[in-house]
Amino acid sequence: MDNIPIEFSVIVPLYNEELVITETYTRLKEVMDSTKEPYELVFVDDGSRDKTLVMAKDLCRRDTRVKLLSFSRNFGHQVAITAGMDYARGRAVVIIDADLQDPPEVILAMIDKWRDGYDVVYGKRVARKGETFFKKVTAKLFYMLLKNLTDVDVPLDTGDFRLMDRKACDALKSLPERNRYVRGLATWIGFRQAGVEFVREERFAGETKYPLKTMIRFATDAITSFSYRPLKLAIYLGSVMVLAGTLYSVLAVCARLFTGAAIPLWLPLASVGVFSNGITLIVIGIMGEYIGRIADETKARPLYILKEKVGL
Repeated sequence: MDNIPIEFSVIVPLYNEELVITETYTRLKEVMDSTKEPYELVFVDDGSRDKTLVMAKDLCRRDTRVKLLSFSRNFGHQVAITAGMDYARGRAVVIIDADLQDPPEVILAMIDKWRDGYDVVYGKRVARKGETFFKKVTAKLFYMLLKNLTDVDVPLDTGDFRLMDRKACDALKSLPERNRYVRGLATWIGFRQAGVEFVREERFAGETKYPLKTMIRFATDAITSFSYRPLKLAIYLGSVMVLAGTLYSVLAVCARLFTGAAIPLWLPLASVGVFSNGITLIVIGIMGEYIGRIADETKARPLYILKEKVGL
């Protein structure tokens, strides 16, 4: 089996997916079997605490096309995708989550686009089923913010669900940064790209792995990885403060000269002081995010540590 050229590698990150992994495997197998091409399913267990790892090993025993990477602990979704790409052998590599919100059947449309000559084919969501109003609004705001703050034109309403040609996959693997935002990196590398529209389904079972706290961290990684504009916040806010202070001083002098009224200086000065201190703390926090990422890069630790490999 190892000597047979692999046409398609499907990377599936796993984290506490015991309720969905069997159904995910079944649907992926049905889709990939229909291609009549050699393929492999590369499951990456990201330190699951339930029965996900045991169930994944059982799938490996039953089907030699199923491969497994198991992390020593939880290293994160984006790192799990990266690990899968490190070991994937296919001429084309597909990334899909295990929750079945991204329908495996869409992979066939992506393959058609790839055969038309596109190197990266991403899934573009035209509707989202089963998501709260808050989730939809915050997702929309995130993509708008990302588009306006970064220099990389990441397509709106796209996730990590995509197909990448081998040369695009190898190019992405060569990028060394640790705080990875895969969909941004996939855009940054260039190559010929196209989208396939689909309706995002409700999660098949289990709970989302992207609560609000994780989404905020994810957004921070995305913005700091592709933009330095937040660092310019101090210049903009400082200019506003100087302008406001100057304008108030002019108004105070004019009021004294032409009306004889004396405007107390302590009240606005106190307000300006509190406001400027808040701005200072915000700017320091932004700088800290960038400095922390610089520290992560200089440590040169591996992105992940494997506990075991099965079938690889």
